[in-house]
Amino acid sequence: MITVDHLSKHYGKVQAVRDLSFSVRQGTVTGFLGPNGSGKSTTLRCLLGLDKPTSGTLLIDGKSYVSNPAPLSKVGALLDGKAFNPQVSARHHLKIVAATHGIPAERVEHVLDLTGISSVAKKKVGGFSLGMSQRLGIATALLGDPEYLIFDEPVNGLDPDGVKWARELMRNLAKEGRTVLVSSHLMSEMALTADDVVIIGQGRLIDSGPMSKFTHTAGRTLVHVAGPDTELLRQVLAETGYDFTFEDPSEFHPTGSFIIPGKKRSEIGHILHVKNVEVHELSESHSSLEDVFIELTDDAVDYRVHPQAGGTL
Repeated sequence: MITVDHLSKHYGKVQAVRDLSFSVRQGTVTGFLGPNGSGKSTTLRCLLGLDKPTSGTLLIDGKSYVSNPAPLSKVGALLDGKAFNPQVSARHHLKIVAATHGIPAERVEHVLDLTGISSVAKKKVGGFSLGMSQRLGIATALLGDPEYLIFDEPVNGLDPDGVKWARELMRNLAKEGRTVLVSSHLMSEMALTADDVVIIGQGRLIDSGPMSKFTHTAGRTLVHVAGPDTELLRQVLAETGYDFTFEDPSEFHPTGSFIIPGKKRSEIGHILHVKNVEVHELSESHSSLEDVFIELTDDAVDYRVHPQAGGTL
């Protein structure tokens, strides 16, 4: 099991991670999600002993990463797909890592085959595309045949076939009883990969649990309503007792719009007709996993487009 207990990490006055706690179950794929800049990479660096926590405890199988006498045979990690000597070949890189960590030399050819880069094993790493570098990073993580795998955005730079391959690889690793922690900002991709999810924002835990908890929320019906009299719309919707949210004015809805989850367009339309409320839009959609993710992390995003900025140059 991987446990992160009350982790905080400060860089001067910047609080990258704030009292973060979560655990990763054995033999599962756990998606570690959050917007860019949410503290995912910092947490993983602390977990792997690359950064020193300001406070808190991080354990892998009950021990800190740095206290393990053979770390690559216990934990394999991919944090930066371009962190290689550009002058050496992929095969030479793996041979160096194997030799310096007491890993059997035959593992080199095995992971080259497993990651699909045997055909370019003689090529200098400096000439690799981002996708090829990611595959080499995954090969390096797998070299020691570890029980635990930690991947930071492993599908970055991969083409669709590569993404599917990485997804199947992680699922198979978990089926073998290994524990996989993978960071991402794509909820929809994690839905096809992860058993559990940990979501953070601005360095804090937002939510966590089995993926089914979040897929259950996705797919619900959303009714969108907009009209010239926003306050009248708000009053009528409030009288129904239904849950609803207000979206700020935008290029398409200058006065703003309302979203009512879990109801039918015909039902909302009937209520507005009876109340003689004029509307410019009355539509229905279904929430996606990305909608769920955005809703959960909305207050934790450090950047956003102003609604009046428009969507074109």
